[in-house]
This record gives sequence, structure tokens and C-alpha cells, in this order.
Amino acid sequence: MIDKQIRDYIQQKRCTLMCAGPMSKNFVDAFISYHQKKRFPSMLIASRRQIETQNLNHGYVNNWSTEKFSSYVQKKNNNIILCRDHGGPYQGLSINKKKNLKVEMENAKISFKSDIDNNFRIIHIDPSLHLGKNPFKESLNRLFELYEFCWSYAKKKGKKIFFEIGTEEQTGSTNTPEELELTLELTQQFCKKNKIPTPLFVVVQSGTLVKEMSNVGTFDLPFRIENQLPAEISVPQMIKICDKYKVMMKAHNCDYLSNVALKHHPYLGIHAINVAPEFGVIESKFIYKVLKSYKLNLLANKFVDLSYSSMKWKKWMKINSSATVLDKALIAGHYVFSLNEFKDLYHEANLILKRKKINFDDLIKNELINGIQRYTRNLGIEN
Repeated sequence: MIDKQIRDYIQQKRCTLMCAGPMSKNFVDAFISYHQKKRFPSMLIASRRQIETQNLNHGYVNNWSTEKFSSYVQKKNNNIILCRDHGGPYQGLSINKKKNLKVEMENAKISFKSDIDNNFRIIHIDPSLHLGKNPFKESLNRLFELYEFCWSYAKKKGKKIFFEIGTEEQTGSTNTPEELELTLELTQQFCKKNKIPTPLFVVVQSGTLVKEMSNVGTFDLPFRIENQLPAEISVPQMIKICDKYKVMMKAHNCDYLSNVALKHHPYLGIHAINVAPEFGVIESKFIYKVLKSYKLNLLANKFVDLSYSSMKWKKWMKINSSATVLDKALIAGHYVFSLNEFKDLYHEANLILKRKKINFDDLIKNELINGIQRYTRNLGIEN
């Protein structure tokens, strides 16, 4: 059982597990290759923007649908645990269309059905977007409707799934114990009433927030923030509440944390974290570096122009940002990997490098594996 496998490994190793976002085909290949001979739980966790069912088009990562992504991963390594990140209304690529809740809830259900059909084992239900005048009550109502729907559908299909809940956007600060306690208490009551298992994970804000190419939350800061409890005080309080309800704590937005901060996670008892955009930036930076190193300046400039003009960097900017055009391009690089214009320049670079007996794909994958290892070693997942 996946839940027992995860719990036992965390307890035995006293580690914090990492769930990685599938930022590109190269990253997925690197992740699969790295975990081929590993015996610890390995989780790929895809948002609806990254990977989406063919019934709602597809995601931006390699233009993969849920169906194609699942098939690709499982054929290469059936031990990888596929997970859904931020499933729920308004979470897909249709977010900028008319904000009709009924339509969005139906789309969320269509997406979840495909996840379950295609062997996604851990489902994160996030109903936090576009709430009204009573956000806490509304988010729980959406959560419970989708929770019951997923459980009933999985049962009908003979699939065993587990849940992750978390109803708030990351702010860079921490949750209050009161709101976490109330969320878990009401969720437990709902699960007991409907004879549904309680969640495996709950997302708790631990003071992490990604902006540009850094973590600007309070977790990794060397000084105290007014009116904010430091992580070493707040997180154990949250863990105690999670333990009371037999739910594991998950921290999101843990990209770019220092090695020291990562090593602190197992010490604090945080069970798992999510990391995604950092791996996209690692790949983008490395591609640009290789192109420049081999004097492929025209191709490097094409990559920068294509990525910058996508405007996908806008959501990641700090207030009063001093980021350069190149910085912005590298932040947004992974969003354009599946575009034909990028594929053409990448193919051209590959041909040139092959003539120099250089395997571009392998270089990128090795760089990504180094990025993965920074987490697995500092989090205590492996020695």
C-alpha cells in the first residue's frame, strides 16, 4: 500500500520526502532514470496546467495529456507514484475564461476522473481560487463535493487513491494552528460521516514562497519577522495537530531553499515537500549556458527572445523587481519547451553538438539529476 510505504519510509529514515513537478520531458526522463534503482517512494506531482486530460485539451509540458503522460511514465518505471497537484475549479488552463463555478467544478471532475482512470494515486484537491464572501465555508463545500466524487468514482473503478488537501494559496508566512485544527476537524467529521478515508497529506504554509529565482518566504530568513512565529516554533505546533488527526504535513513552494533550510525539514518533522519551478529554471539556465559556451549565440538569443516574449515570467516577479530580460527569459524557459519554435532551435543545436560528439540530452539530464540529488541528500531521503 502506497500510504504505508510512504509513512514507513519517512519514519524509518527520519526524512522529508520530495514530490517533483514534471517540468519538461527532459526532467521526467531524468527523474525516471535517477529513481530506476532507488527504493524510496518517488512521486511526480503534476498541476492541471502542466498535465491535463485530453478531454480538456492538454497541458503545456511536452503537450502531454494525462493519458499520454501516465502511459509514458508507467512504461519506463511503474514504481513512480503519479500525483495530482492543485486539482480543483479554476486550476486548469481555462482560468482566464468566464469564471462560471458550475462549469469549473464539472471540469475539475472530468480532470479527476482521468487522473483516477490513468493510475494517479495521490489526488490534491485545492478549491482555493475565486472564493466569495465566506471563503472558508465555500472552500470546504467545494472540497467535500470533490472529495466524495473522487472517492466514489475510484471505488466504482476499483482504484485505490489517497488524498491531499489544502485550501489556501501560499503567502510566504505560516498558517495559524486554529485554522489548521478546524480544517482537519471538519474534514475528519465529513470523512467519518461518508465512510471515506481521511487525507494522507494536508498542505500547511510553513513560510515558503517562490518569486523569480529565489525563495522569499520566512522559512529561510536569518532574522525574525514581526508578528510571525519562526518555523522552528510554528511548524512543530502544526505537526502536533497533524499527528492528532493522523495526517502528514506537506509544504509547498520549497524551491530554492538553502541546503541548511532543507536539512532543517526532517529535524522539524515535515513529512514531504513540493518542488517544481526550480527544475525548469535549472534546465533553462543550462541550455543557455551550453549554447553560449559553444558559440551558438544566434540560437541562444532565439531562446531568450522566445521565452521572454511568452510573458510567462510575469507571475513570478517580485515587487519593484530588478530582474533583467535574461533573468525573465530563464524563469519562463520551461513554458516554451513544447513550442515548435523552441523544438526547431533545440534540434539545430543538437545536430551541431552531435558533430562535436556531445550528447545535449544527456548533459541536460545529468544537470537535472544533480538538482534532484541536492534535495534527496539534504532532506535525508538517501545518504
